[in-house]
Amino acid sequence: MPQSSAPRKTRGRPPRISREEVVATARRIVDEDGVDRLTMRRLATEVGSTPMALYHHVRNKEELLLLLLDDHAARTLRRPEPPAHPRERIIVAAAAIHEALAACPWIVEVLTADDLMSASALWFVEQIVDGLVECGLTPERAVHGYRAIWYYTAGEIVVRATAARRHADADDADADADRATYRERVFADLDPDELPRLARIADDWAPLTAEDTYLDGLRALVDGLLVSR
Repeated sequence: MPQSSAPRKTRGRPPRISREEVVATARRIVDEDGVDRLTMRRLATEVGSTPMALYHHVRNKEELLLLLLDDHAARTLRRPEPPAHPRERIIVAAAAIHEALAACPWIVEVLTADDLMSASALWFVEQIVDGLVECGLTPERAVHGYRAIWYYTAGEIVVRATAARRHADADDADADADRATYRERVFADLDPDELPRLARIADDWAPLTAEDTYLDGLRALVDGLLVSR
């Protein structure tokens, strides 16, 4: 009988995968579908391996998320030249964190939901805490100050990302595209006798709240922290 020249498929170990491939595939999954859809089983399927094979690279999902954090920080966080004045160092470092995270809001969800932190980002935390100390805060108050700055930064990103997703979902649904939002309906019916100030600016509320005022708020927050020392 003539033998076929095509190679026979044999059972054996799944193809070798690298940690870089694991991280890249995990990043694609969360970019497309969110952190909740990232599981070790799905990741193994998409890299053409098995969950057991993944454990040679990552112990569990938490370690995988840490790898994603470090990967994102290494690719997006750029250390700016620290200004000489400590107040300006605080603002520049916080703004750099905001810029890196705003482009990838799911990272903020991970950071705020779990006690995870990228080691690559600690230089920026150092600049903020050190700047607050040099401006007169005690180390303890400086840590509290950093926490306030982080809460403001993370909250601003989460709110804007959530609003963007909501608007995108509404635009995708033809039935909802022309329907007023709940806020628009509420503001349209404000009682000017009970809420005179809000009624007066109701028509401008949406465009005003859509403006990017992160830096203005950051400067006001830092100034408030320094005044309260």
